[in-house]
Amino acid sequence: MPSKERIVPIKILEGQGIKVIDQTLLPNKKHHIFLTDTSSVIEAIQTLRVRGAPLLGIVGACGLAIASEEYGPSKQRLRRAANRLTKSRPTANNLGLLISESLNSALLLPSKKRSQFLWNFAKEKLQDQKKIDLSISKFGITLPHITGNILTHCNTGPLATGAHGTALAIIEKAWLTGKIERCYATETRPLLQGARLTIWELSQMGVPATLLPDNASASLISSGLISAVITGADRIANNGDTANKIGTYGLAVLAKRHNIPFYIAAPTSTIDKHCTSGERIPIEHRDSSEVEGFQTERWTTAKIDVYNPAFDVTPKDLISAIITEQGVLQAPYQQSIAKVIFEHDMFRETENE
Repeated sequence: MPSKERIVPIKILEGQGIKVIDQTLLPNKKHHIFLTDTSSVIEAIQTLRVRGAPLLGIVGACGLAIASEEYGPSKQRLRRAANRLTKSRPTANNLGLLISESLNSALLLPSKKRSQFLWNFAKEKLQDQKKIDLSISKFGITLPHITGNILTHCNTGPLATGAHGTALAIIEKAWLTGKIERCYATETRPLLQGARLTIWELSQMGVPATLLPDNASASLISSGLISAVITGADRIANNGDTANKIGTYGLAVLAKRHNIPFYIAAPTSTIDKHCTSGERIPIEHRDSSEVEGFQTERWTTAKIDVYNPAFDVTPKDLISAIITEQGVLQAPYQQSIAKVIFEHDMFRETENE
């Protein structure tokens, strides 16, 4: 049976800061940390204490609210804080998007009203994310191949969105409605987000789960056990090319080779309407220490060269569908994404009138 207690990755403490689960300590220790200044928010983002594109957007918005308390709400100081927060991780679209949206709206207000607006903005986005995640799961389970055994990569549950999750929310709902039997999750090297976080979340949900090394994915998919592969996304170009955790591209190639669908589940806020293709998505490269060992354990020789991109780009022609809160987007993605962006922009204009 599913856990009665839902995972709560973030609590917003208005005027003070945020309380988040330190994801680097999971699953061995569920420890909350308080982030009460801009530097601590940036450190938490860079060290992956908080992670996942949608959650990063919310944390970034909270960071700007914290900065307004810490440094004051002047235009210059807010812009400086926004720039620091946005640069903390370059690939996830949601981080820069929500920071920019909150900053631009706050700067239209008198100085004395900006801090309150920024806190309200962050709280509203967290509430919105809960509705978005539920809509993604609702649309996701309508897909005919969400059945039997599903393979996922990296982490796309509550820890990644602050709410219910994207791909993992679909998997949970599919399990609860009897559509799937089991979720297979890759370890997701080098930082083991699948082994440490996804398997832990699946156990909290009560979903039967099997962990596999990343390099066993080809063997598993070729065995015929998997009905579909579903992952999240950190940034989607407006042509459908998608950046996600390193190793996603390889899974998409395998899925194509073995004629099973490869799905992306992500909110429309992950779409970068200014990015024309995957070639223009900035890819974060991380420290060599993440490959040389894990935490205090080292397993390679000293003074070696390391190639450690945190993300790769899956070309649009390998993606069977993109599941969003506004529906399931199909190829040609240039058209289906443009329609979603247009409808979103029209809604925002109506909302602001």
